[in-house]
Amino acid sequence: MYSKGMILASAIRQVRGLGDNKFEVVTSQRTFIFRAEREGERQEWMETLQTATRPPACGSQKRLSGTPHPPSTNKRGLLELRGYKGRVLVSLAGSKVRLCKTEQDYKVGLAIAEVELTAANIRDVDRRGFEINTPFKSFCFTAESEREKEEWIEAVQESIAETLSDYEVAEKIWFNEANRSCADCRAPQPEWASVNLGVVICKKCAGQHRSLGPSISKVRSLKLDSSIWSNALVELFLEVGNKHANSFWAANLPLEEAIFTGASTEQRATFIRRKYRERKYRKVLEGYDDLEQLNQALCAAVVLPDVLKTMELLFSGADVMCTTGDPTFSTPYLLAQRAGQRLQMEFLHQNKLSDFPRLDQWSDNTSLSDASLFMDGFLYISSISVKTTPDRRGRDDMTRRWCTLEGGFLSFYESERSPTAMGRVDVTETVSLAVSNTEAMTGAGAVFTVELYLQTERVLTVGAETQETQRDWIHALTKCFVPCKVEGLVQRDVELIGRLQYKEGHDLYHWRTGWFMLEGSTLHFSPGDEEGEEEVLQLKQLQELTVSTHTEGEDKIQVLLMVEAGRTVYVHGFHRMDFALWHAAITLAAGTDGKGLSDQQLTKKGVPIIVDSCIAFVTQYGLCQEGVYQRPGDPARTALLLEEFTRDARNVKLREKEHQLEDVTDTLKSFLSQAEDALLTKELYPYWVSALDEQDEKKRVKKYSTFIESLPKTNRSTLDAVLQHLYRIQKCSHLNLMPSEKLASVFSSCLFQTQGQTPQETSVVCDLISNYITLFSVNKERVQQMERENSFITRWNEKKDATFSPAGDLIFEVYLEKRAPENCCLIKMSPSMRPSELAETALSMKSITFNPEDLWTTFEVIENGELERPLHNSEKILEQVLEWSNLDCPSSAFLVIKKFSEAKKEEDGKDLTQIIKSSYLKFSDGSSKLLSGHKFQDKYAVLRTEKLLLYRDIKATKPEKVIQLDSVKCYLGVRKKFKPPNSWGFTVYTDKQQWHFCCEKREAQVSWVTDIIRMKFGSDLLTKSVNSKESANHYLATRGAVAEGNKIPSYGYNASKQLTDRRTSFEDIKLRATKATSLPHKMNNATKTPEVPLRRPSLDVSQPQRFLSRSPSRHSQPLPLPLPTQSGCKTLSRKPAQGKGGIMPPNLLNELNLVLSKTGRSAKSND
Repeated sequence: MYSKGMILASAIRQVRGLGDNKFEVVTSQRTFIFRAEREGERQEWMETLQTATRPPACGSQKRLSGTPHPPSTNKRGLLELRGYKGRVLVSLAGSKVRLCKTEQDYKVGLAIAEVELTAANIRDVDRRGFEINTPFKSFCFTAESEREKEEWIEAVQESIAETLSDYEVAEKIWFNEANRSCADCRAPQPEWASVNLGVVICKKCAGQHRSLGPSISKVRSLKLDSSIWSNALVELFLEVGNKHANSFWAANLPLEEAIFTGASTEQRATFIRRKYRERKYRKVLEGYDDLEQLNQALCAAVVLPDVLKTMELLFSGADVMCTTGDPTFSTPYLLAQRAGQRLQMEFLHQNKLSDFPRLDQWSDNTSLSDASLFMDGFLYISSISVKTTPDRRGRDDMTRRWCTLEGGFLSFYESERSPTAMGRVDVTETVSLAVSNTEAMTGAGAVFTVELYLQTERVLTVGAETQETQRDWIHALTKCFVPCKVEGLVQRDVELIGRLQYKEGHDLYHWRTGWFMLEGSTLHFSPGDEEGEEEVLQLKQLQELTVSTHTEGEDKIQVLLMVEAGRTVYVHGFHRMDFALWHAAITLAAGTDGKGLSDQQLTKKGVPIIVDSCIAFVTQYGLCQEGVYQRPGDPARTALLLEEFTRDARNVKLREKEHQLEDVTDTLKSFLSQAEDALLTKELYPYWVSALDEQDEKKRVKKYSTFIESLPKTNRSTLDAVLQHLYRIQKCSHLNLMPSEKLASVFSSCLFQTQGQTPQETSVVCDLISNYITLFSVNKERVQQMERENSFITRWNEKKDATFSPAGDLIFEVYLEKRAPENCCLIKMSPSMRPSELAETALSMKSITFNPEDLWTTFEVIENGELERPLHNSEKILEQVLEWSNLDCPSSAFLVIKKFSEAKKEEDGKDLTQIIKSSYLKFSDGSSKLLSGHKFQDKYAVLRTEKLLLYRDIKATKPEKVIQLDSVKCYLGVRKKFKPPNSWGFTVYTDKQQWHFCCEKREAQVSWVTDIIRMKFGSDLLTKSVNSKESANHYLATRGAVAEGNKIPSYGYNASKQLTDRRTSFEDIKLRATKATSLPHKMNNATKTPEVPLRRPSLDVSQPQRFLSRSPSRHSQPLPLPLPTQSGCKTLSRKPAQGKGGIMPPNLLNELNLVLSKTGRSAKSND
């Protein structure tokens, strides 16, 4: 029976009698009037109340009555009470629940009723409700939230348990001082223990110990489970104690990973799991190499009193039920029993079902493979369909759920007490896992999210309250679907990890499944098999990043192409959302993500593309420009260009007709000024300036070198590029009027990022420009190359509108029939020279009688003679030579003139673009060079309508490959490293790919190559040549000469890479050029020939000029030109022959001379 109102005696201020058998009780807030039936009864009530409110006789004696708000209150809050209007204040103190109308009533000692919990129980009713049942009445409460309800239930249950508690065991256990605080969080007066681990723990930690399972931790109460606490078990805890137990369990615990009383549930769960399940902080026992040695040590330890030694061995992996070798005493327990070791027996008995497998003692941290596949804790869950685009920033529908990971399945429950799971996900079906390393705002608050992309085309989003908890769940989840062979990928700071289909350079024909992991701007990938090794792509240095649609059978898939440093990788996902995830992440990582230099898109040398592009443009078009870098550009155009570079520098193309020189120079200066940190770094500013105190320039430069070495890698490579560029600019100061001092005044504020210029900054930058060669240890050959390039650019800039006379032009080496010194001809070439003209000139120089039936043809030979192709007569020689710059080894290319009688002419009037040709050919795309199992395969090839089509067989209706002939080159031969089945092969090149074919006979080989060339150009390979008499006259007119065999310099030729890698650095090849003016004066005394009128130079004005086809790189970079220098060709007896004259475009000449220098040849002139 419970009251409807209650006044605590401590709240009564005064008791006064009134007339008519009444009396009043006065409190600080209210006055209550009571009436008795008789006067005597009233007087009795008044005396009793006055006695209760009278102060105690002794000040130290405690008042028997309760206080208005007892200091031992366990929990207090507002709850709804069924049958009562409005909410009431509920206070739980000890074993009593007090109900008050308001907070004010509670404070002054007024209440509705007080419920004794001695014989009560509590029951969970519904989502937010719970019920306290007593023998007399049931009280049904409703909390504001589910979490609050759980807290009330837990508090009431604890109070009910307290009424049944027996403190006898606890007092005994606490006799060991170390047991008076929790072994895990140091909370005082712990009332629980793990009887097999030998640790005393608090209630909060006990809940996490239960989640470990009884095979790891058997949790018992010190107050409630008195029946299990035998004298031996109590004595064991007194012997071991928390201090000695932690000397093993927490021997290597870092201070920053320890938890304390106020730790959250997630922090507590993580710590306890690492401490006991993973044994991360355990003491490592030395000298035990295998399980057998541990078991032997255990058998020896149990017969001695040292229980701690037995504990260390058992928890390090020794088998508690191992065989002892004694048939009578066959287990360690029996050995301890024989030795009379009661505490050893008790410890072994409590651990007879424990499961602690042996850990590798040389491992400092438990590896992923050692971690258990069981984990639990609270997570925020939200699952969405693949049809919806997931929001990586977080979701409003995420709800907090108790989750368990076991057997590869992630199950989530409404609460940790719920018996039935609300849902379950098979984690082994995960194809990709995305991690958010920043807090995401959700409807439940800020969480760190993880997204699991499943094969079932669903995405599961989970969130953790702390980043540490998120990291633990990531390791546990990835263990379920990532194979052990690539678990090294998981040990890093994962942003995205998963499976993708991919193919790369050594096998572009077959898709393989690989494991990819994105870490910052680095993409790691591995095939996942034993033979495959982990590879890395630096996404900031990608030269190409494009998406295309491929047809696989009847399906169309999106494929992401990545090209970096000559390597090509194609990837595609398992479904659309999976691919979209990786595409977005890789694009973001490969893009510009800040103003720092290292945050930019970079070249393969580590220079920001914006810097590299601007420098190349200014070098090509501004080297001779007066006041370059001083003339201001248009601010609007500059800002727009800078924005384009910032958005995607990889796809910005600087062109002379589209961009102004001044805008490009301002863009470069603006970028350097606005970078996150100065190129020379603000941190080193005082050191740069203080170096000026050194008067000796050599010592000053030595200091500069030290500072440069301390710069970040990207800053150092960028500074190298900028200073090299400025050094070249000042070397042409006689033309551009920009010496080092002027350049330093312009760039000092950019390189230091200061306002205006100071003399000290200008002096430092001037020193850096002037001493660039010394500072960066540039070798002599590279210096000469830069000087040649500068000289050619300035020279052709002066002559860009001039027509070159027949008396002097570029000289080029051509071989007759084969490459041998005695067969070398030096021939002057004009931009319009065609193959037939080159052949006529070479034959005339050799005094060979020309026979039209011999079909003399000019061949372009590459790859050290392994590949050659006849040049169609519509092709210009110089343009083909320029394209050698795309080869990895330009020195392997040369021109040879020889008979090609096998090439038969087509009948007049036939449309050569409509040739139809088909047959079976042996085919390979190059994948066989590393995979011996993949060789040339039979394919049915069809040549028609300017296309080369490849079918699986003659019955197939859909081609596997379609090659457009307008952009290909076709060479006779196949490189030996591809192991062709015979010698009758040909190779078809495009900008990015090459295909290899083999025919059955030589005739078929030549037929296919000539037909492809005819179809591409729409005409026959050769045109009708001039007769021998005309050729002889031309020889006399041009006064041609043949080089003597023993006077021609020899060159080394090395095997090169595939032609598809078109990213050769011009700086890696030694330039070799000569001037005709350096030839000995005795050339003037060469054999005279009768003078005849010179033929009028033929200018090709009908066909538009075709420039060098660029490689698929980030931007079209202008190519500087080397200056011809003196060569060793000093004993030529005659002047070189000259081809037809014409106007030499300066950019064509610039590129030509650079290519010639790269090939190790000489670009000679006869002025």
